[in-house]
Parts: sequence; C-alpha cells; structure tokens
Amino acid sequence: MESRSGSESLVASTYTSPIKPMTRGHVARIWWPLALSWVMMAAGGPIIVPMVARMPDPEINLAALGGIVRALTFGLESPLIMILSASTTLSKDWNSYKRLRNYTFVGIAIITCLHAVIALTPVYYLVTTKFLSAPSVIIQPGRWGMMITIPYAAMVAHRRLNQGVLIRFGHTRVIALGTVIRVFSIVTVLVSIRIIGTVPGVVAGAVAMTVGVTVEAIYVALIVRPVLHGDLRKAPSVAHPLEPLEFLRFYVPLATNSVALLAVEPIVSAALSRMENPVLSLAVWTPVMGFGFLLASTGFAMVEVVIALIDQPRAVTVLRHFTILITVASGLASLAIASTSLGALWFGNVLGLDGIMLVLARKSFWLMVPYPVLIGLQAFYQGVLTSSYQTRRITESVGLYGLVCAVVLILGVFWFRIAGIYFGVGAIVLATFIQTIWMQIRSRTALQPIEARGE
Repeated sequence: MESRSGSESLVASTYTSPIKPMTRGHVARIWWPLALSWVMMAAGGPIIVPMVARMPDPEINLAALGGIVRALTFGLESPLIMILSASTTLSKDWNSYKRLRNYTFVGIAIITCLHAVIALTPVYYLVTTKFLSAPSVIIQPGRWGMMITIPYAAMVAHRRLNQGVLIRFGHTRVIALGTVIRVFSIVTVLVSIRIIGTVPGVVAGAVAMTVGVTVEAIYVALIVRPVLHGDLRKAPSVAHPLEPLEFLRFYVPLATNSVALLAVEPIVSAALSRMENPVLSLAVWTPVMGFGFLLASTGFAMVEVVIALIDQPRAVTVLRHFTILITVASGLASLAIASTSLGALWFGNVLGLDGIMLVLARKSFWLMVPYPVLIGLQAFYQGVLTSSYQTRRITESVGLYGLVCAVVLILGVFWFRIAGIYFGVGAIVLATFIQTIWMQIRSRTALQPIEARGE
C-alpha cells in the first residue's frame, strides 16, 4: 500500500462530519480548534507589546506601532478578512473554489499595490499628517514598519482562503496547529531581535507580524493540498457557481463588517491624535484593544462554526446555547481582569507598562468588559445571515456601527478634555453593542425557516 505524506496523514486524522442529531459536543469539536486559532492569532499583539515596551523609547515605538503600522495595515487588509467566511460558505466543489481563488487573487493584487503606494511614496506623509494627524515624533518610525508589512494582507488572504476549505470539510484541528506555529515564529523573531539589541521596537514588531503570518500561510497552503486534491475534487458540483457580479453582491456586504472592525483603527488613531495626551493614548491603545480582542477571540470563531453546522438537525438551539456559554465565560474573565489585581499583573508585569501608561490602561479597560460578550453574540447572528446569503443585512449593522463610532469620537475631539483612550475604547464598545442589537433583529427572518424544520 502506498504511504501517505505527513500532511495527508495529519489531515486524515482530524475531525470529520458530526453524527446527527447535533449536540454541544459536536459543536465543541469544531469550535475549539477554531477558537484556539483565534486566541493564538490574537495573542500576537500581547506578545509583541511587552517586547517593544522593554526596548528603547517605548512610548514612541508603541505609539508608532499601534497608531500607524497596525492601524493602516489592518485597515488595508480589512476587505480581505471575510475571505474565510466566503470560503467556508462557497468552497463546496472544485469549480466554486477556483472562482473564489481567482477573486481572492484580484483582491490581493489591489490591496498590496495600495499598501505599497502608501508605504513607498510621499502619499505616506499625506496619510499620516493630514488624515491620521499623527504626532511628528512617530511618523518616520511608522514608515519603517509600513514598508515591512507590505506582504501582510496577501498572506492573510491566501491563508484564510485555504482555511475556509479546511473548515468546510471538517479539518479544523490543523488550523489550530498553524496558529501555534505562527506564534512560535513571532516569539523567535522577537527574541532574535532582542539579542541583536540595535533594532527599533516598531521595526521589531512589524517584522514579527509579517514573518508570523507568512509562516502560517505557507503551512496552511501545504496542509490543504490533500484536501484540495481529495475531498474538494470529489465533491459534487454545485448547480450554479457565483459569477463575478453575484460574488460581489454576496461578498461586499459581508466584507463591510470586517472593514468597519479593522478600518476603524486608523480612524480612531486619527481621532486620538487630535485629543488630549495623543502619544500616551496611542501607546496604550494597542495593549488595551489587543487584550480585549484576545478575550473576545473565542467568540469570533462562532461565525464559521455556525456556517458549517447550521444545516444540521437541532442546529439553532444547540448553537445558540453554546454561544451563550462561551460569551458568559469570556465576559466573566474580562470583568475579573478589570476589577482585580489581575489587571495590574497583566498590563504591568506581563506587558511591561508602567507609570501613567499603566494607570490609563487599567482605567480604560473597564470600558472593554462587555466587549467579549457582544462579539460572541454578534458572531452567531453573522453566521446565520452569511449562511442564508443575506449579507446585505450585515451592511446595515455596519452603517450603525460607523455612525456611533463617529459620534463618540467627534465628541471626544471637540467637546471634552480627557485622555483620548477613553473615547477610543468607548466608541468601539458602544458601536459594537448597537451593531449586535441590530443584527439580532435582522437575523430573525433568516432563523424562521430553519427553526420551522425542527432544527
């Protein structure tokens, strides 16, 4: 008998289709590898921050990394983030996958060229001085970081395209392993740079970000090959793969959610730069939002879990109960960090913040307490709407999100004289709350036919 390759063996040993009817155990078997993947991905920020905080000029480098590099890089990649949900939904047969792959490559080319134009031409100074209104002391360090992260969006999009195929065919455990490899790569880069000792913190952070996501993308591209040539090619062809215009009608509303979540980073950075204590607020923004994102990361995984399992018997009831369970757990963890000495331990001892940065981080994190709960609930509703091809309703919620963010940030710029970090965090959390309520209302009609089937 012909032996299989290592990647084929690894994929073959992963989870397959759940036994009907569905139970919480079935959901957990798909959810935990995806949740671990999100947690490890979110851990990239908290890993990078303490290393940068312990390098020379921590305030300047943290502000440049969070206020320029992460803000612009994440904002630019945001239209490609939902490739994961699109791939999980659409990669049902080989022809559908090939079309989605072509669409993805077009998006990669556009975003990468735009990033390069900003990083390598005078457009950078226009963006950072006119739009972001960044403090002058962080503009040049930020440009070094932007040059380094030019490949970032391409690696993210290609990785998520292939991850969607793995989720569609039940191979979720290998995704978790990929994020472990990514975190290991980040740590290796940071430790190596720390040993060298002559690299600015913003450069170290940008290199770690780029190397980590590139290594993971290569791993996923290798591990998905046996699925592409096996399960995907053997899958029955769908009746009507999405044509370009049909794909845009499906994907653009879906992408607006990730655009709002990630593109808001440069908008918040621009607002913080115009408020009180801009350098301090920008320096604290990355640790606070990064940790909030980390606590919410287990909830983000529910989008793809719902998409993958919504057609199973009893799906709605089981998925809803499971979502409530994980959101309560993440919310209690967030409350414990804000209300006990765990906050000082995390932001001070682990992340390396001290003095006024530590005080601002701990106080502003109180506003983040409900964020993990809201994200988990929102992920459930988004999964329902995506699986029902009602993605335009997600766009409606994004409009409300952007409106609320804008109102809160404008108030902070023009009418109040307190540290901007409070308005930045408050805008995100309040907007997420309004968006979640709207998605809950708009998902009711999508849930009705599923629940009518007794699912």
